[in-house]
Amino acid sequence: MSTQPLLQRTAQKRIALPVRVEPKVSFANERTFLSWLHFTVVLGGLAVGLLNFGDKVGKISAAMFSVVAMAVMIYALYTYHWRAASIRRGGRGPYDDRLGPTLLCIALLVAVVANFVLRFTYS
Repeated sequence: MSTQPLLQRTAQKRIALPVRVEPKVSFANERTFLSWLHFTVVLGGLAVGLLNFGDKVGKISAAMFSVVAMAVMIYALYTYHWRAASIRRGGRGPYDDRLGPTLLCIALLVAVVANFVLRFTYS
């Protein structure tokens, strides 16, 4: 009989196990990206409507809404690629972003408030 214990502790070696990422995670990432793009199309349609059928205030507001729409597009593309790379690497970490949507909502709020202020001061 051996005098060594049955369970020996080794030198804190980490064993690399492959992490299986289900396909629904990638599809959820694509769905989120398409949802953000749908929002930018609606916002761009609002900007085009203001640009074509508005006066000087409408054109200024259309420019602001167009800038916000492009910012949302860039944010959506960046977030999609960041999440896709994390999924490919098998990262378990959180895929959410709290700062980006907050900043975009603040930018949209500023554009709407500026539209109202311009509309009521130039009328």
